Amino acid sequence: MDDTDDLDDLVRRMDPDRWLASRFIADRRARADVVALYAFNYQLARVAGGVSNVLMGEIRLTWWREAMEELAAGAPPRQHPGVLALAASGVDPVALATMAQARLADLDPEPFAGEAQVLAYVDATAGALAVLAARRLDPAVDPHAVKGAARAYGLAGLGRLRAAGRSRLPDDWTDTDLARRVAAQLKAARPALKALPVAAFPAVATAALARPYAAGRDLGELEKRARITWAVATGRV
Repeated sequence: MDDTDDLDDLVRRMDPDRWLASRFIADRRARADVVALYAFNYQLARVAGGVSNVLMGEIRLTWWREAMEELAAGAPPRQHPGVLALAASGVDPVALATMAQARLADLDPEPFAGEAQVLAYVDATAGALAVLAARRLDPAVDPHAVKGAARAYGLAGLGRLRAAGRSRLPDDWTDTDLARRVAAQLKAARPALKALPVAAFPAVATAALARPYAAGRDLGELEKRARITWAVATGRV
């Protein structure tokens, strides 16, 4: 098993939604690059829940940010499977460094102050990830074509974290409020997705899971597969 297989297995276990969507990427090299992106995102997202204090979290996120900044400067990649895979992918390392920096917000225990802060965080994390994945699949992708879909899935993800006691959603957001906001983002996403090239659609196919997640439903693998398959086949979420 090579490092690419290791990353694929990591994403399959730890980010099964995006892994399922990545199965619809026909080109093996592109699929491996997108999976490397998803593995990078997982490494960032897991930091806050895996450290005992803020300083340790900052150190780990800084390691990833500096590794990406080194790639941007043309330095040899650090000998880490994820860094090596990203170095070979051609994905913009400056954007990856910015994603690592954005995850410092995960270390703040205080809830977001309001919708503007929530959306800024989602755009910088789930949104940035979707844009980078889509552009790896088709470099001509307009970021606005994926924004609403990525926001819907990102917001639903914050709702799932809240159910697990780990979310920073505003205290005055009820479950109904969250579901309404997810539905609004999905509605806004549908016209924009018409401009998304077919090859890039797997980057946002997980948005097809956002509505049931926002409603507090846990989905089995068969239903996830069916929803993602339908989304890719129809170009709708």
